[in-house]
Amino acid sequence: MLIGTAGHIDHGKTTLVRALTGVDTDRLPEEKKRGITIELGYAYAPLPATAGGPAGVLAFIDVPGHEKFVPTMLTGAAGIDFALLVVAADDGVMPQTREHLAILQILGVARGAVAITKCDRVDAARIAAVQGEVRALLAHTPLAAAPLFAVAAAGAERFQLDALRDCLVDAARTEPLQAPPGAGFRLAVDRRFALAGAGTVVTGTAYAGRVRVGDRLVLARGDGFLREVRVRGLHVNNRAAEEGRAGQRCAVNLAGIEYREVARGDWLCAPALARPTERLDLRLTLLADAPRTLGQWSALSLHHAAGQAQARLALLDATLEAGGLAPGGSALVQAVLDRPILACWGDRVVIRDAAGRLTLGGGRVLDPFPPARHRRRPERLALLGALEEGEADRRLAALLAAAPFGLEVSTLEAAHNLDAHAWLATLDPAAALRVEAPRGAQLFARAVWAGLGERVLTRLAAHHEQFADEPGVERERLRRMTLPQLDGAVFLALLEGLRDEGRVARSGSAWHLPAHTVELSAGDRSRADALLARLVDGAFDPPWVRDLAAACQLPEAEVRSLLRRIAMRGEAFQIVRDLFYPRATVVRLSALAGELAAGCEGRIRAAEFRDRIGGGRKRAIQILEFFDRVGYTRRVGEGNRRAHVLRGESPVQDDT
Repeated sequence: MLIGTAGHIDHGKTTLVRALTGVDTDRLPEEKKRGITIELGYAYAPLPATAGGPAGVLAFIDVPGHEKFVPTMLTGAAGIDFALLVVAADDGVMPQTREHLAILQILGVARGAVAITKCDRVDAARIAAVQGEVRALLAHTPLAAAPLFAVAAAGAERFQLDALRDCLVDAARTEPLQAPPGAGFRLAVDRRFALAGAGTVVTGTAYAGRVRVGDRLVLARGDGFLREVRVRGLHVNNRAAEEGRAGQRCAVNLAGIEYREVARGDWLCAPALARPTERLDLRLTLLADAPRTLGQWSALSLHHAAGQAQARLALLDATLEAGGLAPGGSALVQAVLDRPILACWGDRVVIRDAAGRLTLGGGRVLDPFPPARHRRRPERLALLGALEEGEADRRLAALLAAAPFGLEVSTLEAAHNLDAHAWLATLDPAAALRVEAPRGAQLFARAVWAGLGERVLTRLAAHHEQFADEPGVERERLRRMTLPQLDGAVFLALLEGLRDEGRVARSGSAWHLPAHTVELSAGDRSRADALLARLVDGAFDPPWVRDLAAACQLPEAEVRSLLRRIAMRGEAFQIVRDLFYPRATVVRLSALAGELAAGCEGRIRAAEFRDRIGGGRKRAIQILEFFDRVGYTRRVGEGNRRAHVLRGESPVQDDT
């Protein structure tokens, strides 16, 4: 069990920990000189074995009480299981007593005890008065029923020190066993140092998951610093160990990094969790005694784990119309940070005023990767409401239902620290669909997937009506016309699913509705073959419609109509009005464009393309603009720098 002290400066926190453990947690010369705690201190006391269980350890984090060091106190308090609130009998409740208690509430610490220290300096009446003062302070907090102990840690008359120690031991024995939260290991670094012969050591409280000797992790921070490291050795609660888990104090000996490269606030974590964010959607609660209402874009300091950032708050719910978040109130907000941090769903945050002098409130992270736009839409607020649900399956089902373009599995892993493979195995195939893509698997609710398919069908129907002579739409062009938000591989899976259902068809590289096709009579087939033969003979400079009509002794309108019908079948392509290229020639032209792009830093220039086809510059530009139109290429630059770059698949595939 991890016990954290809390209380005003000079109320005897460090002395009490020394009396309970025999360890002086003030180790710095400046702390010895000034007689105050500046940095976090750690102490451990053995927990004897019982008939019902093995021996263990009581771990103590001693925090500074001075108001200037509240950020340091927050670093230590972020991972504790049990609070030891310390109040000096001669002073009674003081400002940092109240602030530390408020921080414990914000961080969700619901178990604790109170030590009334320095009882050897006052009489019994004063002790009773301070006990009453403390009871009144705790009355409306989760620690209302916490036991109080009158102690004197420094003198011979120790009062109830032994009873306090027994209370802590009993609390550790009865601590409820909980599954470690989160699948991936996360540790917020609060100290780093180097040991001779061992190398870099980082310490901190494990937030989630498990770590073992030999594991490969990353050391990461929000600014993009990322270093792969190996766990060379491990101490858990001051003892050598092979494994550490969530809630424990861990000292991790790392291979692969110098200790000078490590900073307080860094995360030692599984690689999937090293994903920075500059925005957090939160459920935020303001303390009842906060000095002011928080309005839109209020500036403040946000403390998370062992780090902090400046932030501005965007109010998301009805509190905006109500004039802001009033003291004692709660609201959905988005915190926009001045620098990136690493966070997961459920993490606790504490907010203080922008100058860092006063604690205002705190809350929980609901979405570490929220959108910057449309954040106040009703459906977005409904989703945030669902994210307040503690059950992972219900949260994630709501996320899927509200994701119009699916969810990346990697984003889910980073945001919710879950074992994606285990969770995906529990998904109902009738309710969710998994689609593989080059950048990682994506998930879709079946209803959402069906809606995306309907959008494609509607757009194809409109295109056929507007361009009846075109065989259909090339895949990449169709994606940009309908669902540019989807990855290309995901969009292909959508089209292939529709094709398997018989709702779309494909002719060459053109996708179309099954009804959008042309059947030729025997006579039309004979005339079409004659036209195609002349187009093939023309190579890269085929005859125009008028020339074909004259050569075949057919009306020009009939030739034009027949060529458009051939184009609908994917046997020819109209480059410009009345100029058609046969399928085989387009295969050759697209291959030439690909070769030029491969040999010219990805760019196709009209002059070089002209030289390859042996025609004029105007014809080369017409062909390249056709490739732009069907989505095979895209024009970039202007003037002498104008070129074309490949962006999609060829409008026709080589049948061989």
